[in-house]
Order: sequence, then C-alpha cells, then structure tokens
Amino acid sequence: MTNVQQINFSKEKLDFVKELRLEIGQYFETNNITKYGNVHIFFKSLIMVACYLTPFFLMLTGVINTFWVIYSGWLLMGVGMAGIGMGLMHDANHGSLSKNNAVNKWMGKSLYLLGGYPINWKFQHNTLHHGYTNIDGHDEDIDPAGILRFSPHKPLYAIHRFQHWYAWFLYGLMTLSWVVSKDFVRLAKYRNMNAPLNNSKTYSRLLVDLVISKIIYFSIFLAVPIIFLPLPWYLVVAGFVSMHFVSGLILGAIFQAAHVMPSSEYPLPDDEGNLDNNWAIHQLITTTDFSPKSRIFSWFIGGLNYQVEHHLFPNISHVHYKKIAPIVERVAKKHELPYFVQPNFASAIKMHTRMLKSLGREK
Repeated sequence: MTNVQQINFSKEKLDFVKELRLEIGQYFETNNITKYGNVHIFFKSLIMVACYLTPFFLMLTGVINTFWVIYSGWLLMGVGMAGIGMGLMHDANHGSLSKNNAVNKWMGKSLYLLGGYPINWKFQHNTLHHGYTNIDGHDEDIDPAGILRFSPHKPLYAIHRFQHWYAWFLYGLMTLSWVVSKDFVRLAKYRNMNAPLNNSKTYSRLLVDLVISKIIYFSIFLAVPIIFLPLPWYLVVAGFVSMHFVSGLILGAIFQAAHVMPSSEYPLPDDEGNLDNNWAIHQLITTTDFSPKSRIFSWFIGGLNYQVEHHLFPNISHVHYKKIAPIVERVAKKHELPYFVQPNFASAIKMHTRMLKSLGREK
C-alpha cells in the first residue's frame, strides 16, 4: 500500500505467542473439535435472519398494517441486522465460519443484505483494524468524523468536551452512514492507497459493483416499502432510519467498548515504523473483554464480548471463545502480560463513557 507508513512489530517476547498457540491448538486436539463454527452458529443465524426479514415480509403482505406495529417491525429488523452482522457475516468474512471457503465466501456476502459492501469491510476490518489496532493513521475504527475523538493523538476541539453525551447518537448513525456514503468514500480512499482489494477486478469495476449493490438494496428495503406500505413516504423513511439507528447503536457500543477504554493503549511507531511490542502483545494492550459470564448476551453479539480472544485468533469461530478465554488469560498472566476484562456490559459502557470524557478534555 502507499500513503501509509509501514508498521514493524517487535520480534521480542515471542515465547508468549508460541506457548499460547500451542495450548490453544492442544485444546482443539484434545477435545477433537474443529476451530470453525458448528450447528449452533447456523441455527442462530437463521433466528437473526428471521428477525430481520420476517417483519419486512409481514409489512409488505399487509399482515401488519398499522403505524406502531409496522414501526415496531422496523426496530426488530434493526436488532436482526446487528445480529446477522455480528453472528454470521463477521465470522464468514474472517474465514472462521466454515472450513469450506465457498461457504465463508457466500455467507460473507450477507453484508449486501444489510446494505454494506463486503470487499470494503474485509479490508477495513480484517486488514486495518485487526492488523493495526488503535494505531493512529491506520486503524479506521479510531478515526471517525472530527466531532468524535477516539485517540489521544487526534486534534482536540472544544466540542469534544461533550462527546461522552452525543457519541451515542452518532453510533446510531453508523450503519446508515455506511450504506449512504461511507462505502464510496472508503473505496476512493483505498484506490488512492493502492490497497489490494480484489485481484480480478479493477477499481472501476468495483465501483460499478458498489453502485449496483446500493441500487438493489435501496430499491428493496426503501423504495418497495414506500410504494406498498399503507403509510406516508416520510413515515416509511422514518422506520428505515430507525432500523439503522438500532443496528448502529448496538454495533457502535459493542465495538467501541472493546478498544476505546481507560485501559487501552494507543502506541505510535517510531520514525522507522517500529513498535515496541510484538503483534500479539499489542492486541492485549489495546483490547478489552466484557461480560464473560453472560451466555445470552454473548450468544446475541456473536461472542464479540471476547474481543481479546477474537483479536488473537480471528481465524477461530466465536463459538469457541468462551472456552479458550481462560487459557488466554492464564498464559498472559504467566508471562506477566495484561489481560483486560470488564465484569459486565454495563461496566464496559461506563468505562467507555469515562474514556470518551477523558479524551474530550485531554490537553
């Protein structure tokens, strides 16, 4: 890539990495299980797809036809949208859903169903976020619009003093921003970076694919309801926006509470692009787990409460994170390395809010 500083992680303290990989490998071998997803993840995916599409079909077929029932349907679709993203699409685009690459490829395309663009998402998330977590100028998850400050290395403006209040509203706009404009902005940015998005398609062809995908998405999920629902067009638009707001708020809270925390570090490379820690230790100091005992919550959010495990082993399906988390914690503590975890989601949100407030007042 061009226009991005090359990052070189340290080669020191690799004994932690070797021991951790050995123990995780032994866990799967001893229990004679695969690192990929199992029947439970596909069952959950069916539930989330049903939450997303069932209300939509009930609206269009007239089974539900009053405003508040239809509006409740849009809200449920937002929950289903987030669930599909976290529980199905996420694993698939990491290649951990199935050992069959074709299954991962096609299930990864479920992002189209949500209005997103898988090629952009995989580069932004898998390459930039996972590869350079919390590194300013590389990780786009800590580089939102200027009215949010997620890194101490970003400029501080007067409005940031209030970001711990208004950030939640902006989280709610996250997926709406993706489907309306951010995918186009990112594709243009990645073209300028000469990012390796697709070996068989030019950027011009990718742009055509992106435009077509947006036309199809907005035609199905916005134009068709405007035409067929027994409501004024502006109420349909309100329902569509509310769906995205619910989804965005869920996703924003889950992902930001894992990295923008008081315990999180924001390492900067030296002039030659070198960092002090190896990649695995870098993940430990920039990532936080939460709600390790909440089975239902973990089930809904696709195991993303185990962000430490996910960042260390993105090629392992989230259905295994609860079991391997104690191994990761034990090996980290053995090597006198940090392992950050919040006891519940409320505590994680509280600490994330505290971090937003701190970043908004830092001098």
